[in-house]
Amino acid sequence: MNQSALGAAHGPWRLSIFDTLGSTSDFCIARAGAGEPGGLAALARRQDKGRGRNGRPWTSSEGNLFLSVLLRPEGPARDAGLWSMLAGVALMDALSEGVAEPGRLALKWPNDVLLDGRKLAGILVDSAAGAGAELDWLVVGIGANLAVAPDLPDRVTACLAEFGPPPVPEIVARAILGRLDHWGGLFQAAGFAPIRAAWLDRAQPVGTPVTLKLLGREWAGRFAGLGVDGSMRLNCDGEIRHFAAGEVVMGEAARGTGG
Repeated sequence: MNQSALGAAHGPWRLSIFDTLGSTSDFCIARAGAGEPGGLAALARRQDKGRGRNGRPWTSSEGNLFLSVLLRPEGPARDAGLWSMLAGVALMDALSEGVAEPGRLALKWPNDVLLDGRKLAGILVDSAAGAGAELDWLVVGIGANLAVAPDLPDRVTACLAEFGPPPVPEIVARAILGRLDHWGGLFQAAGFAPIRAAWLDRAQPVGTPVTLKLLGREWAGRFAGLGVDGSMRLNCDGEIRHFAAGEVVMGEAARGTGG
């Protein structure tokens, strides 16, 4: 395996593959607490206790992707959200390799991948701060519907099997790790600006109608791009609002698309 471009984030990737695991992210978090260096990647063929955003369970269908990685990048703890968006770009790149019409894929803020407006993949980031509010570790959990689109009550889903035989999870995992190397190296060399540009290039068009839900309130408007800090810009009747958190709903096909 080639030396990673992420420098201080990790050395060469160490990919562990499990038939069954409770949660790949929980596994990596436990290893982080035990002092494991960055660069650990855990891939499970099935999860018993997968989790998504806001405590939602993550449906585990065999043939889909369940991958988590442990990073120890240098930088402030507030950068955890930027690494989440970086991972979204890497995931989008890797999934596009298995799609006959990659233009049908789009990133949804902050880090979901949609296929024709339906949820194809999502990312969940856990992190811990060390001394001086610096990042101690970062665990990026990635779930993608390769073979099966789960039947969920609160969102419409899609899978890559719609295009033909689904890709092998291990092959997709290694493609994601390679793209994480690429974008992570660029982030550490040039900052967030190129990641922001890449994210916007892969996202829904500016002007797309969206609704953002946060703390029991809703804001309806049109997507107006990203702030320099990765926040979502929402045009609400001519007033640009910035949101650092929240759940975005896009159109009728994206009912409740939180990860």
